Amino acid sequence: MPKAYWITIYHTISNADKLAAYAALAGPAIEACGGQYLARGVASIAYEASGTDRTVICAFKSIDAAIKAHDSQGYKKALDALGNAAIRDVRIVEGLE
Repeated sequence: MPKAYWITIYHTISNADKLAAYAALAGPAIEACGGQYLARGVASIAYEASGTDRTVICAFKSIDAAIKAHDSQGYKKALDALGNAAIRDVRIVEGLE
């Protein structure tokens, strides 16, 4: 079964305190569902039509595990804490292996 990768790109962050509250709740919720953080931070370099927005990448054992994490009550609480403090893209992508 191929792994899955949850990729989040933050285009804008308008409230750092809300982002910190989100992160304090999101990390444990994601890890409780088997998520493992692979990268988290501002891009070192960006090519083509992109900026150096904050990016987070998590690995999961499967698409179903990543979706379960996203739909969990713990992650819902994290999203509630974040509110409208960030504009971001969240994608779950199936790995090749």
